[in-house]
Amino acid sequence: MAHLRLHGDLQLVLAPPHQLRESPGRCLPMGASTPGGCDCGHQRGVVNFALPSASARQVSLLLLDPASGRWVAELLLEGEKHRTGHVWHIEVEGLAWPLRYAWLVDGQELADPWSCALKRHQDGGRVAFHALFPLPDPHWRHERPARRPLQDLVIYELHVKGYTAHASSGVDHPGTYAGLVERLPYLSELGITAVELMPVHAFDPHASVFINPRTGKGLNNYWGYDPVGLLAPAAHYAVGGDPLQAVAEFRAMVDACHGAGLEVILDVVLNHTGEGSRRGPVLNFRGMDDAVWYMQDAQGSYLDFTGCGNTFNCNHPVVRDYILTCLRSWVTDFGVDGFRFDLAAVMGRDPDGHVLVSAPVLEQITLDPVLAGTRLIAEAWDAAGLYQVGSFDEGLRGARTARPGGGWAQWNGRYRDDLRRLLRGDPGLSGAAASRICGSSDLFQWNGRGPAHSLNFITCHDGFTLADLVSFNGKHNEENGEENRDGLNDNLSWNCGAEGSTTDTAVLELRARQQRNALALLFLSQGTPMLLMGDEMGRSQGGNNNAWCQDNETSWLDWTLLESHASLHAFVKGLIALRAAHASLRRDRFLTDEDIQWHGEVPHEPDFGPHARSLAWRLKGLDGAPDLFVALNTSSDDRLFQLPQAKAPCLWHRVLDTFQNRPPCLKPGPAECAGAMLQVEAHSVVVLMEAVV
Repeated sequence: MAHLRLHGDLQLVLAPPHQLRESPGRCLPMGASTPGGCDCGHQRGVVNFALPSASARQVSLLLLDPASGRWVAELLLEGEKHRTGHVWHIEVEGLAWPLRYAWLVDGQELADPWSCALKRHQDGGRVAFHALFPLPDPHWRHERPARRPLQDLVIYELHVKGYTAHASSGVDHPGTYAGLVERLPYLSELGITAVELMPVHAFDPHASVFINPRTGKGLNNYWGYDPVGLLAPAAHYAVGGDPLQAVAEFRAMVDACHGAGLEVILDVVLNHTGEGSRRGPVLNFRGMDDAVWYMQDAQGSYLDFTGCGNTFNCNHPVVRDYILTCLRSWVTDFGVDGFRFDLAAVMGRDPDGHVLVSAPVLEQITLDPVLAGTRLIAEAWDAAGLYQVGSFDEGLRGARTARPGGGWAQWNGRYRDDLRRLLRGDPGLSGAAASRICGSSDLFQWNGRGPAHSLNFITCHDGFTLADLVSFNGKHNEENGEENRDGLNDNLSWNCGAEGSTTDTAVLELRARQQRNALALLFLSQGTPMLLMGDEMGRSQGGNNNAWCQDNETSWLDWTLLESHASLHAFVKGLIALRAAHASLRRDRFLTDEDIQWHGEVPHEPDFGPHARSLAWRLKGLDGAPDLFVALNTSSDDRLFQLPQAKAPCLWHRVLDTFQNRPPCLKPGPAECAGAMLQVEAHSVVVLMEAVV
């Protein structure tokens, strides 16, 4: 028997008849498992534990009091008996459910990264994470919704807590997976078809050293881009904060989303962990095998391509296997439909940080049979300047032939930046805007992708909200406690004439119109649109463009905005309906000259010069559907556009005019004759629909 050290009452972790038996067990699978699967009805648990560590000299399994987390017993593993290769393992019989445990490696208490249920434990100033076992309902099965074509998705990026934490949300369980379920009808009615959840893997919400200088209170890690365990749903999003309940509630949330016709996409962070720099805590990976899990130079210093102190060594075989295990688990054990990979370019680097032509981990993810039906979306850059938008999966064998829809979709940072410059009135952007509106063929067409692979966004969690984009020229992050040094300095924003809060009616009207302009262009563009939580109702963060630590009303969605900004909400709902009604806005191939005609203020004379501030185009309808004519004026003066002639006599019906504070009209509206002059007000967008007479 492994050497047993008692630190408390052994009966706290034993099932009747209070006997503990041990055997060497098996080296696979990693983590905790039971022979033939887990049965929660067992009164006498048999659990196998396995942990890889090449550098460990002494390893113990800690059995912990389920309530307090204090050590009850320590099973010291004997190297020759309890080790296969670099894997330490032990099987224990007689354990009671639920079991709480941790590893002790060379004197450091570590969380089990393979656990699907992790509980934060603080003893004085020391923070640890304990694993709980077994999972509820191991036989759970989910119903996957019918898969839409990628171009038919309308993605809504949201924070699980922030979506319902505000007192105005009106839910029974604010800030939880269950609270999100209560507010799903809102998303369905808006026309959303997929939710992209900011990180829901286990992380430490209290891992922040910053103080709000205004209130004197400590700040929290709100966003969650510092994972501790990549298989476990965050326990603090469960009602009551129980890790096992988090598993059940997360599954119920996924089922509810599918029932509402929504896909679930997870924002996963595989580029760094919550252990931070050398000064950070030792939670799991660093204590297991520091040189295996993190990129390091020859002197053992961490290579930092993430801006977060460490870089996950994704292409090491051990780490690669762990990543695949995590992704498969989210699909098979939790039912998610896809992943957005944070700073995904990091995953294309070798252990020394060099960029690989065909990174093993990306190739495995791309070709993995379990993941074959999932959405893969890359944030195709990192914090060290590697920018791969349009070329991210180039070189990966089978990237476009082995997956439905072909290849990886990618956050299009060029779309965001070009559209922001265009909207604030920078001259000479009409050519770039044309490329972005047509699906960025310059970025994606050259290697066989389609326009839907361009995931279009103007705002996301990182940066200004849409309301702040038109209200602030500069960031205002003072309450983050870093003297406004954090966050991007250049946001490509325009405050419309006043910084922040104002009572100037003209400024407020222009800001409202600018928001409508941005949203109109987003949903009129070829590609896959993504909407940031609350942009459809004017959510502001007071100019904070890096609200990662603002777990408060700065970041939470204030549902009273739905009433005070009802016209904006109706406008967005109408835009989504317009996009759904016109397949020409959701093409699966890039546009040709037969599909689109470019115009300026004079038909067939577009101005792509350095001083241009206007653009118009005619988009051909599909399958007999009417054509659309769009006129864009980003200048501060009204412009006249002559409407193009058609082969058959026609009238143009006004569908949308952002100068008017009303939603798009899908039914015939005021008619304009072909060849007539159309006035487009300053900083506005007009959309007309053809009606043949």
